Amino acid sequence: MINKLLNETITIQVREVLEELNQPVQILLFSSQSNYDYCESSQILLEEITELSDKVYLDVYDIDRDKDLAARYKIDKAPGFSITRKTDDGSFDYGVRFYGIPAGYEFNSLIQSILLVASQKSGLDLKTRDALGKLKEPIHLQVFATSTGSYCPQAVLLAYRMALESPWVEAKAVEAAEFPELAERFNVSGVPQITINHGSGNVVGAAAENNLLKQIKQALNPS
Repeated sequence: MINKLLNETITIQVREVLEELNQPVQILLFSSQSNYDYCESSQILLEEITELSDKVYLDVYDIDRDKDLAARYKIDKAPGFSITRKTDDGSFDYGVRFYGIPAGYEFNSLIQSILLVASQKSGLDLKTRDALGKLKEPIHLQVFATSTGSYCPQAVLLAYRMALESPWVEAKAVEAAEFPELAERFNVSGVPQITINHGSGNVVGAAAENNLLKQIKQALNPS
């Protein structure tokens, strides 16, 4: 059994941050016995966070036994989890996903994504919101990140903000070191890397909002 992952200082800081939540958040974690160590660490970390706020909830499922639910949330790897807004009749899914253990710099991505989903406000520029509001086809944003990549949280949260803004956008953060075959498939040589629609476009580095929007438009309308 793994000991607690958050030290006292971080615990105090996270508790204070989570006091800002104005809406409850539901995290759905999908685990697998075939990747037990990573899944166990992810579950322990998420459980420690839920203990710090009465507005953060965690449900744990088995990706193999709960195939239908995993398919509903489009979770195809473990550990993988969805961050949703908790409602009276279940949860509201914005398409915010994370694969792997949100450790190091990605721990900040996790905490900020909880705040983001609870706020229900993307914080994007008006031009970006207008463009996303005109989408008529799905956009899949896959952000490859690592725990040591200092610019990764910026890219992850930008993708999450776009998912929050439009039901056509699905945003997944992937811990590249935990899923090397996936990173190799998309030729990830540095992080962060945002892959658009399974390779139709790529943005490497801490992309500016307008640059990612431009690349999304090009992926939808290749010349």
